[in-house]
Amino acid sequence: MTISRRLFMLSAAMAPFGCASIGYLRGTAVPAPNPLPAVRQPQVGQEWSYVQRDMFNDNTLGTLTERVQSVGAQIVISRSMDTSTATSNSSSGAFGAIMKDINQINEPIGSMANEVQGPWGTFLANPNWKTLVLFNPGVPAWPQQLNESWSKQTKTKYQVAGNAGYTFPWEEYMSASGWETITVPAGTFTALKFTSLANYTSPDANKINCIWRETCWFAPQIGRWVARESSGSYMLIGVMESPFLENEYVWQLSSWK
Repeated sequence: MTISRRLFMLSAAMAPFGCASIGYLRGTAVPAPNPLPAVRQPQVGQEWSYVQRDMFNDNTLGTLTERVQSVGAQIVISRSMDTSTATSNSSSGAFGAIMKDINQINEPIGSMANEVQGPWGTFLANPNWKTLVLFNPGVPAWPQQLNESWSKQTKTKYQVAGNAGYTFPWEEYMSASGWETITVPAGTFTALKFTSLANYTSPDANKINCIWRETCWFAPQIGRWVARESSGSYMLIGVMESPFLENEYVWQLSSWK
């Protein structure tokens, strides 16, 4: 499946300003496993912990822990953030301070909103934003087929939690790019690398050309990604021609059970 013209053009326009700057993590290309592994199904008590860093200044923000809370027609995953391991480094200059914006993707402390999937592998509620994003219909959480040629374009609507009745367009293109081995604090894993690129309408009418991009390494045997990178950008009406950049984050698996 080919990416829509609008999504492609917006992504290309943002690339010179850093939206495509994701690349903190590197894996090593390997042949696809034979046979392909099955995706571990969810069970109450399964848990994944990730060290979260800011790619912009290399600050360690803490450890994100995600735990399967309930399993049924919907799978609820609780999330919490331990900031006791946080570090602070200097920023990367005045230009970066002007261009960076921390309004969209948050830096949480303590308990966080739950993630909801239904069925397994489909986001109904994505908590990786400053406010919980609710999709109807849902969007893929990872490739629905574990092969490097898989891709899918999804057009849906989303709501921001607490603003019932207001829906906004969301267009997302997800594509797998191949199997890689990647080493994270929890060990070395064989994972399917995939990228998601989304163009969405912001609830803030002053924001336009909103782009969100994520690269993940999904390990079927743990039922979750072992590494993830996220960034985004938007423009403000009447302010300046260059886009504002969202925070760029990276998560690396530190433990799982």
